[in-house]
Amino acid sequence: MMKKILTLLFVASTMLLSAQDKVDLVDPRIGTKGMGHTFPGACYPNGIVQLSPDTDTIPHNIDGVYQKGTYAYCAGYQYDDKTIVGFSHTHLNGTGHSDLGDILFMPTVGDILLNPGTAENPDNGYRSRFSHEREQSRPGFYQVHLDDYNIDVKLTATARTGVHQYSYPKDVKEGNLILDLVHGIYNYDGKVLWANLRVESDTLLTGYRITNGWARVNYTYFAISLSKPIKSYGFTKHDKEPYSGFWRKFNESKNFPEMGGRKVTAYFNFDVTDGEPLEVNCALSAVSTQGAIESLNRETAGKSFADIEKSTKNAWNDIMSGIEVKGEKDATYNLYSSMYHTRINPSIYMDYDGKYRGIDHQIHEAKDFTNYTVFSVWDTFRALHPLYNLLYPSLSKDLIASFMAHQSQSVHKSLPIWSHMGNENWCMIGYHGVSVVADAFAKGIPMNKSEAMIAVDESANVPYLDGLDEYVANGYVPLERSGAAASVTLEYAYDDFAIYQMAKSQGLDEVARKYKERASSYRNLFDKSIGFIRPKHRDGSFKKEFDVLNTHGQGFIEGNSWNYSLYVPHDVIGLIDLVGGDEKFIQRLDSLFTVDLPAKYYANTEDVTKDGLMGNYVHGNEPSHHVPYMYMWTSEPWKTQYYVREVMDNKYKNCIDGLCGNDDCGQMSAWYIFSSMGFYPVCPGTDQYIIGAPYFEYMDIALEGDKRLIIKAPNVSSKNRYVKKVFLNGEEHKDAFFTHKQLINGAEIEFVMSSRPNKSRKFNDKQKPYSLTNDLW
Repeated sequence: MMKKILTLLFVASTMLLSAQDKVDLVDPRIGTKGMGHTFPGACYPNGIVQLSPDTDTIPHNIDGVYQKGTYAYCAGYQYDDKTIVGFSHTHLNGTGHSDLGDILFMPTVGDILLNPGTAENPDNGYRSRFSHEREQSRPGFYQVHLDDYNIDVKLTATARTGVHQYSYPKDVKEGNLILDLVHGIYNYDGKVLWANLRVESDTLLTGYRITNGWARVNYTYFAISLSKPIKSYGFTKHDKEPYSGFWRKFNESKNFPEMGGRKVTAYFNFDVTDGEPLEVNCALSAVSTQGAIESLNRETAGKSFADIEKSTKNAWNDIMSGIEVKGEKDATYNLYSSMYHTRINPSIYMDYDGKYRGIDHQIHEAKDFTNYTVFSVWDTFRALHPLYNLLYPSLSKDLIASFMAHQSQSVHKSLPIWSHMGNENWCMIGYHGVSVVADAFAKGIPMNKSEAMIAVDESANVPYLDGLDEYVANGYVPLERSGAAASVTLEYAYDDFAIYQMAKSQGLDEVARKYKERASSYRNLFDKSIGFIRPKHRDGSFKKEFDVLNTHGQGFIEGNSWNYSLYVPHDVIGLIDLVGGDEKFIQRLDSLFTVDLPAKYYANTEDVTKDGLMGNYVHGNEPSHHVPYMYMWTSEPWKTQYYVREVMDNKYKNCIDGLCGNDDCGQMSAWYIFSSMGFYPVCPGTDQYIIGAPYFEYMDIALEGDKRLIIKAPNVSSKNRYVKKVFLNGEEHKDAFFTHKQLINGAEIEFVMSSRPNKSRKFNDKQKPYSLTNDLW
């Protein structure tokens, strides 16, 4: 796309932005209030390095007892904190559980301190006070002043390398650099299994760290280049080794070129009298230090900090320039912040020679694809992966290849459930890797179709996964098997629908019949006496003491029955029939958005907060994200337009605590982007996008192959939120959905907006979106 000079045109509180410097519209610190689920530092689009400040060191547990403050530090950074511990190279974006925080640097002056100290008494350690007045953050760049040391810090990153610039005070002769190989996010005593550090020369360090955490065995190799020669160095071991062999003959603590242990913190001294900043480049690899050195050479050799920062800024601008909009200022900022969030993870997990560490912890070589990691699939199957299928199909092709490689290496023969750093961590429920593959399949993403079919089938038949054997045998997961039995059953049923679609399209009739039947399993838990999904025991009886509003002890995970009873995205018509018909279903949806939910029902739920609620509708957590679009199957589709606008106006803000829930590796943001365009993939695995209402007056979206998707909605606003008519390529569009085929080759959509709902705009059975009940196959 051609670059243009940045211009801001304010017209009636709207603005049209040109292609360049959209990174200046994004503050990576925007996250969730009190949860700290965003990192404000520097990363490259979908890079493995996410270099960012960590503001405290609260452990996950002490002697096995969970520390409540841990949850706030999922991304290592809390905006309200007053000190920075240091700058580590790996982080997760917006997750509700965490790991990483590998390879932490901290520049200091004066006495060498090799412990981080505490927030209450920072002078006892190497951490430093800071203020937001001297902090800047934008995609690919972070800057802060360390008040205790009078050091200016600048950070940027390439795909595999973190790039630091430290400007020490002019009145000091020596500067220090602390390298802490103990530090981690969700840390605990014993998380580091081993760390090793070698001084290869006075400007090159190499090493590795092996940790045991959410990723059960995480190998992080690194190579560090220094712009100034090391003057002296040393390290300490914070624990006593029961056996040290004949290493005891050396004084390892000072100027000894090989350092190793389970709790290692090193320091390096530099002559800084020349007044030039110290530049530190740290490349990562999951394979070897040689792989890290190769990345270091390819990505940083011969380049200044300014060169690299400019290149990274351009990479982010290229992504954000893929969408041009005209709309209200805050909405525009929210859109580009969302675009940023959707391209942080998944992350490249491969050296330049194609080698990577597989899920079996063996070294593999990627053939004709780029291998990725960090798959928060329970979240991202809903909108992030479908967004990639529309906007970035080439990236999706690599992600599917990564999924397939994962499945082939898995001893369980399972596609990713929640995986990172060459590990399956098994977080959350369902086997939604099949949804990701099935949606890519439905959208024409290239893959080996027969191998993909085998992969989804095997993933859906791991008997020891969350009661899956009993689900297959009896049509539901019993409470005796899982505390989240009802949620698990509902999500299995959806996943099975996705497999049914794949099998049907390939003429695999026997397989298709099996999974079509399993896709109806949600019906087995519908209690007609109360009109809600209700968990069952093994003997077939419903749970007796039951509260449809409670999020604890009711058979659901991160939600209650009221919300989860609507999780049947593949058979909305079937669900409407169970509830009692169109009128009662509309009343159910209306009540969801308007009921007053007492605080006792979410007060002790980390992932559900008041900020994310609209009545009893939980936009702050993923299971309900499709719900505002369910009116499109009813006789009052205009209510989708009303409630989608309510969510977008009130649950996304252009401020530090602007998100109403965990972004979860881009899912919350992908919802915003889709809904801005005026449609949403309610049921991944079909080729349909359900029509809602657009958010901007004009959107120009770049698709691959130099194609464009133009969306026009003159006069759209919070007042003019209702759709009178829709035109696709100049012809009136009568369906309640668009198909992928209608959009992927480029299209022009025009929405005619109004301040009043067009209640006569309804859809007959052929015009309504897909439902399994109406599938006559």
